[in-house]
Amino acid sequence: MAEGNDSEVTEFILLGLMDHPKLRVTFFVMFLVIYAVSIMGNLGMIILIRANSQLHTPMYFFLSHLSFVDICCTSTITPKMLAAFYSDGKSISFSGCIVQMFFFAEFVTMEAIMLSVMAYDRYMAVCYPLLYSTVMSHMVCLRLVTGSYTAALTSAIVQVSCTFSLSFCGSNKIQHFFCDIHPLLKLSCTDTHMNEIMLFVFATLIGVSTSLEIFISYAYILYTILQIHSAEHRSKAFSTCASHLTAVTIFYGSALFTYLRPSTLDSLEHNKVASVFYTVVIPMLNPLIYSLRNKEVKEAFRKGISRNINLGNCV
Repeated sequence: MAEGNDSEVTEFILLGLMDHPKLRVTFFVMFLVIYAVSIMGNLGMIILIRANSQLHTPMYFFLSHLSFVDICCTSTITPKMLAAFYSDGKSISFSGCIVQMFFFAEFVTMEAIMLSVMAYDRYMAVCYPLLYSTVMSHMVCLRLVTGSYTAALTSAIVQVSCTFSLSFCGSNKIQHFFCDIHPLLKLSCTDTHMNEIMLFVFATLIGVSTSLEIFISYAYILYTILQIHSAEHRSKAFSTCASHLTAVTIFYGSALFTYLRPSTLDSLEHNKVASVFYTVVIPMLNPLIYSLRNKEVKEAFRKGISRNINLGNCV
C-alpha cells in the first residue's frame, strides 16, 4: 500500500480467524474437511433431486437451489481461509475484496429469502393441500426463484456500492477472515454514518420481511396441524416441515447470535467465531438435515444405491 492520498489502498490484509501458529495445521484440516463435506453433501443433494423423478416437486426444487446457494456461499469464503492457514496468504487485492463481499452478500441474502420461499411452500402444502399443485405450479416456482435471485442481487449491489464508495487511506488490515462490511467500514477515512444507516435499513428490510413471512407461515401451519384430529395425520403433516424448520432455526439462530448479542459480548473475536458458524458450518449442516430427517430423501438415496449395485452386478 502506497502512501499519499485517499485512493492509495490497493490491497487489504485479512488478519484471519486466529493467531496461533501451532494450531494452523489443525484448523486447516478441520475446515478442509468441513468444506469437502459441504461441497459433496450439497452437490449430492442436487444430483439426487435431479435424478429421482419422485423428488420433482416444488419443495425439492427449492431445496436444490438452496444447496446451490450453500455451495456458492462456502466457496466464496472457505478457500481464502484455507490459503491463509496453509501458506499465510492473508492479502487480498482491492478488486478481490469487492468480489468476495459481493458474492457473500448475494448468497447469504439468497439463503434467507429461499428459506422464506420454502416456508410459503410448506404453508401451501399443509394448509391448502387440494390447491397445492395448482398454486405451486412450475411457472410459479420459477418466478419465486427468479425473484429471489433478483432481490439478492439488488441487495448485494447496494451493500457493495455503499461500502466501496468510501475512501480507504489508513490501515489496510481487516480484523476478519473475509471482506465483511462492518470491519471494512472501520477502515474508512471518511464519514460512514450515512452508509451504516443505509446498510442497516436495507438489511433490516430483508431480515424482517423474510423472518416475518416464515413466522406467519408456521403460525398458520401450527394452527392447521392442531385442527387435525388424527395423531397419525398430525405427525405426518408436521414431518413435512421438520427438516425446513430445523434449517430455519439454525440459520436465524446464528444470525441473531451474531447481530443481536449484548454489547458486553460485542468483540471482534466473538464476531469471527459466530461468522465461522454462519458462513462455513451451516452450508455443511443443511444437506445433512434434509437427508437425515427426510424420509423421501433417504428412500431416494437408498434406491439410487441399490440401482448402482444392481448395475455393477450386471456388469
